Amino acid sequence: MFQQRIDRARHLMAEQQVDVLLLSVGADLPYFCGYEAMALERLTMLVVPRDGDAHLIVPRLEAPRVVERPGVFQTVPWDETDDPIEMVCSLIGRASTAAIGDHTWAGFLVDLTKVLPSVDFRRASELTSPLRSVKDAAEVESLRAAAAAADRVAVDLRSGDIELAGRTEAEVSAELGRRLLAEGHQRVNFAIVAAGENAASPHHEPGERVIKPGEIVLCDFGGTMMNADGVGYCSDITRCVHLGEPPAELDKAYDVLFEAQAAQVAAAVVGQQCQQVDRVGRAIIAEAGFGDNFIHRTGHGIGTEAHEDPYIVEGNDSALRPGHAFSIEPGIYLPGRWGLRLEDIVVAAADGPDNLTTTDHRLAVIDA
Repeated sequence: MFQQRIDRARHLMAEQQVDVLLLSVGADLPYFCGYEAMALERLTMLVVPRDGDAHLIVPRLEAPRVVERPGVFQTVPWDETDDPIEMVCSLIGRASTAAIGDHTWAGFLVDLTKVLPSVDFRRASELTSPLRSVKDAAEVESLRAAAAAADRVAVDLRSGDIELAGRTEAEVSAELGRRLLAEGHQRVNFAIVAAGENAASPHHEPGERVIKPGEIVLCDFGGTMMNADGVGYCSDITRCVHLGEPPAELDKAYDVLFEAQAAQVAAAVVGQQCQQVDRVGRAIIAEAGFGDNFIHRTGHGIGTEAHEDPYIVEGNDSALRPGHAFSIEPGIYLPGRWGLRLEDIVVAAADGPDNLTTTDHRLAVIDA
C-alpha cells in the first residue's frame, strides 16, 4: 500500500517536474510511510527522489518507533552530533526542484534554503493533496470505523447518559474525550461544548461556564483512530441538545438547519461541484431569513487530517470524485443568544452519498 502511494506521488512528480519530495511532521508522513513523527526540534524527514530509493531520516532515539518497511524506504538514524540537514542534502543530490511538506518547521526550511540556494522549493500539498483527498475502499472503512465510534458517543449525548445541567462546558468536553478514547480512538483532536450564547461562536473553547436548564448545548467532537497499518483516520460529528423544551424561534431555526443539511448531503454526488453543495443548503437557510447567520463554509475534507481537501465552499468549482470524504455541517448563529450546527461525514460514492455518521439528526430535547 505504501509503495503504491509513493509510486503515485512519483507519477505526479514527473508530471510537475519535481525532483524530490521532502516530508516531515504532519499527516503526509504517516500516509506515505506509516510513521508519525513527534513534533520535536529534531528533524525527521522522508526523502523521496523521483528516481531512486526513499530514505527516512530520523533521530536515533526515535528510530525504535519506526516500523521498518523494506522496499518502501530505508531508515537512516542520526546521532545528536550529526547534522540532519546535511544528511538530507546528501540524499537530495543535484535536485533543482523540491516539494516540501506544508507542516515542516520553518527553521528547517530556512536551513535547507541556505545550503541549497539553487533549489526551487514548492508546497508538497500540490502533490499530496490530490492523492490523499481520494480515499480507497480501505481508507473509507477506516473512516467508517472512526465515525461509528464517534456516533456511539453522540448516542450517549442525545440519550442524556452524559450529564449536562450543572456541569461546566470543560467538564463535559473532558467526558466526551474520555468516551472517544474508550470507543477506540487513540487521540482526541477536539471536543467543543458550547452552551447558550457560547454556541453562537462556532469554534468556542469550552470553559468554566456552567450549563443551565433551558439552554441549547452544541457539541462538536472528533479524534483519530489508528487502522491496522498504523495510520490514523479522523472522526468529526456535531449534534445539539436542548435542556427542556426549546423556544419556538430556536425550534424553527433547527428545522431549517435540518432541512438544509439533508439537502446538502443529498446533493453531494459524484460530479457535483463542491461550491454547489454549499449553495444548496445556504439557499434554504437564506430563504428562511437566517442567511447572515450562516457564517462559515459548509464543510472540509477529512482523512488522516481533520481538515484537508476537498473544501465544500463557494469558489471551489472542482467536482466531487468517488472517494472524496468531507463534512457537511451548516450552522445558524445568533450572536449573544444561541447557535446551532449539524454535522456528518459523507463520502462521495458511485451509487450516491455515503453518510458515515448515522446518529439521529433531530434536535435532542432532554428533561432538565
